[in-house]
Amino acid sequence: MSMGGLLWIIVVGFIAGLIARWLAPGPNNPSGFILTTILGIAGAFLATFIGQAIGHYSPDQGAGFIMATIGAVVVLFIWHRLVASGVIKG
Repeated sequence: MSMGGLLWIIVVGFIAGLIARWLAPGPNNPSGFILTTILGIAGAFLATFIGQAIGHYSPDQGAGFIMATIGAVVVLFIWHRLVASGVIKG
């Protein structure tokens, strides 16, 4: 992976995380640049995994920006449920 590719993943992850936080607001949202970026990257990994599992993506293909954002919303929903149940501290 090139440095440009890694930078692109971080930028897309950050933007997907911002959009996910905007679409699913809540008092327990992870805040800060790093957690927002991790949220977006985790959403992209989740979307890629599910997309490959159902045959939507080939093994060498990753999720696009929209699916990464949807995946980040799902990850954020899971985060909210874990905080609400007391498993993690928000």
